[in-house]
Amino acid sequence: MSMIRDLRAAVRPALRKTSAPYHSYDATRDPSASSAVVDCAVYRDGHRLESRGGCPSPREAMLKVREGGGFAWIGLHEPTEEEFAGIAAEFGLHPLAVEDAVHAHQRPKLERYDDTLFTVFKTIHYVEHAELTATSEVVETGEVMCFTGRDFVITVRHGGKGSLRALRHGLQKDAELLSKGPSAVLHAIADHVVDGYIGVAAAVQDDIDEVEIDVFSAPAKGRQRGSDAGRIYQLKREVLEFKRAVSPLLRPMQLLSERPMRLIDPDIQKYFRDVADHLARVQEEVIGFDELLNSILQANLAQATVAQNEDMRKITSWAAIIAVPTAVCGVYGMNFEHMPELKWEYGYPAVLTAIAGICFAIHRTLKRNGWL
Repeated sequence: MSMIRDLRAAVRPALRKTSAPYHSYDATRDPSASSAVVDCAVYRDGHRLESRGGCPSPREAMLKVREGGGFAWIGLHEPTEEEFAGIAAEFGLHPLAVEDAVHAHQRPKLERYDDTLFTVFKTIHYVEHAELTATSEVVETGEVMCFTGRDFVITVRHGGKGSLRALRHGLQKDAELLSKGPSAVLHAIADHVVDGYIGVAAAVQDDIDEVEIDVFSAPAKGRQRGSDAGRIYQLKREVLEFKRAVSPLLRPMQLLSERPMRLIDPDIQKYFRDVADHLARVQEEVIGFDELLNSILQANLAQATVAQNEDMRKITSWAAIIAVPTAVCGVYGMNFEHMPELKWEYGYPAVLTAIAGICFAIHRTLKRNGWL
């Protein structure tokens, strides 16, 4: 009996450890519910259906859609794998797309998985700064992933900026557009992201203009020409990050505007053309920024080289002037008894006068030629 009691005492802690995870999976709990959900709603005929007790869970939203039509829009912010697993299972999302949505740091793209479109957008936010320095952060990036189905839209946002709350509220005021279904939401997100690009491009243009003026104007007191290379290089890095967000998105927008897709309403497809045009314009501006910064950087380096050459010319000029008294004094410093004018009463002031005259002539000649 004592052996049995000892065995039970040894097994009981192990049972406690294994039982806790088992009881954490409640059969009555909605697996699609997640703390990462920032908003969830059902839209029917362009209007949001009110739900008792606040926002419904994703499963409840889909039940309403399957019963009465419309579509569900679920918004999430930086979900973990565990938080997104229930929603992915509920809507039948492809594992590869789910992995991209959870881990983020994806390239802008458009992919189709069965009856679901998966779109990745890079959001850009301009970082305000009092003065552009060699370490200033100019743009801050985030991501918005969008799963678009026949009767649902799931948006996954990464990053502290780029909230879609204002976008959702604005869409809810346009019932005619929202009645077009999930493709209207996809277009609104794309348009919102590209409009953000336009604003950031204008702000970056101001920074480039500021650097350009500093490079080609007279340097401020205490600053040397060519000292702006760090600022230019930092701004070029930020523009490169901007370019990585804009350029890959152009092809997906062209596909959405040109190629017929079952999940995209034909009336909404026309709106994607406008988004693609705006994006193409921003891409041209960003490419222009990159080329302009290359030219400014080369000009800045050229100015630094010119400044160094000017310094070397000044040093050489003064060395030439100093060489005259050095040579004369070196000659008269030799210990010879018979030297010209050595015992002449006015020899010393005459030599000093000759040295001063020669140095003055050399100085005027070099200054006239721009060396001094």
